[in-house]
Amino acid sequence: MSIDDLSNKIITALSSGASPSSSINVKKLRKQILLQLQTDSDDKEAKKNFKKTVQKLEADGVLTLNKDGEITLISQKLNRKTDNEKANKSKKDKKKKDKKKENGDVSDSKRKKDTLDDNGDGDEDKSQSTRHEKRQKIESEIMKSTAEEELEEEEDAAKEKNNADDYDDNDEDEENTTMHKNSNEKNKPCNGNPSGCTRLFLGNLPFAVDEASLRSFLSPAEMTHVKWITDKETGKFYGSAFIEMATSKCGAIAVKQKNGEKLMGRPIRINFAPARESDQWPPKSKEVTGNGGQAGGSGVKAMGVKPDNCVKLFIGNLSFDIDDDTIMKFFANVDAEVKAVRWLHHRDTGDFKGCGYVEFWNTEACQKGATLNGKSLMGRPIRIDWTD
Repeated sequence: MSIDDLSNKIITALSSGASPSSSINVKKLRKQILLQLQTDSDDKEAKKNFKKTVQKLEADGVLTLNKDGEITLISQKLNRKTDNEKANKSKKDKKKKDKKKENGDVSDSKRKKDTLDDNGDGDEDKSQSTRHEKRQKIESEIMKSTAEEELEEEEDAAKEKNNADDYDDNDEDEENTTMHKNSNEKNKPCNGNPSGCTRLFLGNLPFAVDEASLRSFLSPAEMTHVKWITDKETGKFYGSAFIEMATSKCGAIAVKQKNGEKLMGRPIRINFAPARESDQWPPKSKEVTGNGGQAGGSGVKAMGVKPDNCVKLFIGNLSFDIDDDTIMKFFANVDAEVKAVRWLHHRDTGDFKGCGYVEFWNTEACQKGATLNGKSLMGRPIRIDWTD
């Protein structure tokens, strides 16, 4: 699309605002225009054309772009571009015409003088002096005109460069602010936390602790993430956790005011624990491991809602060496007699998926079997849930 067509779309988009002088962020406008053109918003060439068009419109006085990246349409100047171009063109044409006329007059005068000289009717020395003066005058005016045009071109080029620099600076400043603002403020060193650490270790936690009770205990310090420390095989809670605080100041408050304070009757140990370079911290999830917010218990996901008269359970995270006898003996430990077992296999390869279903003789046996959720079977914490 040509720059003129793109200019019209930008002006139309700005004109459709709440008022003729309404502003819009340059990135938002670019996304809107590229969407109208059915062009990928990450297309570098399209973004480049948009940038050039905005710079041209600003140079023509149709819109303004401030340091915050806000574009404002100047309604009074919507038609100024064409008028200015016509006026400038007319002015230049007039200058050229005047020069041509002046040059023509000089040429006519020169021809007349030459004719007079050839005919012997004029004074030769006087004629030569006059021609020399006029020639110097013409050359002087041409040089002056050329210098003025070059000065105008330099000023236009400087203005265009400044606009381009402002546009790029706005883009870079906004991206840099977005990327570094939160990081700089969050990990800013403060009194009681000179390193700006926001990762804490908590020890001697009660097994009944959950995310809500821990947040309440740490208040007014704000916690954003918690990772309950559990046994890798059994999922058993160890009574400790790593937590991420909202800011370094929150970390300082937690260590200074809450270390040694009791939670559910147990004095909590809190200290700074900077993350290692190899650690993925803070974690993607706000809570890592736990039973629906509960730290203690099995350490696995809570079971769903039990259907009425349920006699069947889903079993997962099984060893690939599991067999019918092993699973039946496992549930027999809680006096839950298994009626049938169905293992799940991949349809294409026939390989065991590591999960299946067990059916019990009655709902009471099924209820007993469910109590084994998270218990270790052949070195792996079994995952159990209700099913129809």
